Amino acid sequence: MTSTPTPDQQLVESAEGGIAAALADLGRLVRIPGIAWPAFDQDQLVRSAEEIAALARETGVFDEVRIHRAAIPGTEELGQPGILATRAARNGRPTVMLYAHHDVQPPGDEALWDTPPFEPTVRDGRLYGRGAADDKAGVMAHIASLRALRETLGDDLDLGIVLYIEGEEEFGSRSFTQFLEDNAEAMRSDVIVVADSGNWDSETPAVTVSLRGNAKFHLTVRTLDHASHSGMFGGAVPDAMLATIKLLSTLWDDDGSVAVEGLATRDADTPEYDEATLRSETGLLEGVRPAGEGTILSRIWNKPSITVTGIDHTSVAAASNTLSPEVTVVVSARVAPGQDAQDAYAAIRAHLEAHNTFGAELRFSEVDCGDGFLVDTSGWAVQAARDAMRDGYGKDPVDYGVGGSIPFIADLVQRYPGAQILVTGVEDPHSRAHSPNESLHLDTFRHAVISETLLLGRMNARGA
Repeated sequence: MTSTPTPDQQLVESAEGGIAAALADLGRLVRIPGIAWPAFDQDQLVRSAEEIAALARETGVFDEVRIHRAAIPGTEELGQPGILATRAARNGRPTVMLYAHHDVQPPGDEALWDTPPFEPTVRDGRLYGRGAADDKAGVMAHIASLRALRETLGDDLDLGIVLYIEGEEEFGSRSFTQFLEDNAEAMRSDVIVVADSGNWDSETPAVTVSLRGNAKFHLTVRTLDHASHSGMFGGAVPDAMLATIKLLSTLWDDDGSVAVEGLATRDADTPEYDEATLRSETGLLEGVRPAGEGTILSRIWNKPSITVTGIDHTSVAAASNTLSPEVTVVVSARVAPGQDAQDAYAAIRAHLEAHNTFGAELRFSEVDCGDGFLVDTSGWAVQAARDAMRDGYGKDPVDYGVGGSIPFIADLVQRYPGAQILVTGVEDPHSRAHSPNESLHLDTFRHAVISETLLLGRMNARGA
C-alpha cells in the first residue's frame, strides 16, 4: 500500500519539479543588462522590473503586484524601479518579506569573460553570466519557492507574503529609505529573508550572522593649478600622483593591515579556514602573500579593510612626460560589525588630512556610508531557517560572517524593529560575484530553492 506523502515531502517534490522552469526564467533575466549606473541604458532596468513583476503575478500568490519608483532623498530624481508584491496573512499566520535585487554590476572588460556576460551559458554544472548569482538567482529562488508553495498548499496558503525586489542595490540603494517610507505598512513583516549572501561552499549552506559596514568616498588630490613638464620641474615639484601615492600608502601597515586610528575590530571566533582555501577561492597568485594578521576569516569578517577601487588619471596609452595637477581616487572601506560607518569615515578622513605630507589640496566627495549588521540568532525564525537548510541541503548549516556589506538591512531593522532578519543566499565561494565569469552553481540553487520552500511551508503551518 502506498503511503501518503508528508507535507514536507510534497513541498520538496514541488520544488524539485520547478527547478528546470526556474533556471529557464533565470537565463531570460540574465539576458537583460539591467545596470543602475547612469552611463548604462536605464530602459533595461524597466524591462527587467516588468519581467519580474510578470513572474510574480504568474505565481498566483499575490493580492497586488506593482512596480514602484521612490524619490532619492535630497534630490528631485527618482530611484530605479523596484517590484513590490503583497499578500495579506490569513488565519493568524505570520507575514514574511522576501528580498532580492534585480540590478547587476557592470560587466567590466568583456575580453576577460570566457563567454558573453549577458548570454547565459551552462558548463561544468554552473550557469555563467552577469547576475546569474548576484542577485537574479536570489530573485528566482523566491519565485520558484512561491510557485512550489502555491502548487502544494493551494487555498491552504495562509502565510502573509511581501516580495520586494530592489532595482538599485549595486548602486547604493539611494531611494531605499524613501521606498520603505512610501510603503511602510504594505511591507510590514514578522520575518525578513534577504537572499543576497553566500554559503560556506557549494554543498554546505550558511546562515549569515554578521556583515561589515561600508564607507566609500572619492578623494581628489590637487598640487598644481596646471600641468608642467616633468623633466623641467620634476624633483622639486610634487605632482598629484606623487602626493596621492604617498598619502594612500599611510592607510596600511607593511603587512597590509589597516593603520587608521579609530577603526574598530570585532572580537569574535571564526571557523577553521586555511590559506590554501583562500588561494583556491580567490585566485591569489603563487608567491603573493595574504594581507593582514590574525586568522584569515577574522580579517575578512571582523576587521576593517580599505581598498582603492578606481582612479582618474592619464591612461598608459596617453601618458606623456607631465607633472599631473590632479588625481581622483575611489576609496572603499569595509567597517567592522558594530562600528558606526559615519564614525569610520570620519576616522579615515582625519587620518588622510593628518598625513598629507606635501600639503596637497584634498577634496572629499560622493560619500556613501552604510552600517554593518549583527543578526539576533535567538529567535524562532533563525532556528527554522537552520532546520530547513539542513533538510534542503542534507548538511548542517554554518553560521557565517560576510566581509561585504548590505547596508539597507540596518534601515529595515530601524523601520521594523520587531522583525526577525534572515540573511541567506545562493552563491558559493567560486561564484565570482562582481567579477568576470560570474556564475551560479546549479546544485546549490536547487538546494536553496528546496530549503526556502520548506521554510515557507513550515511557517505557513505555525501561528503568528
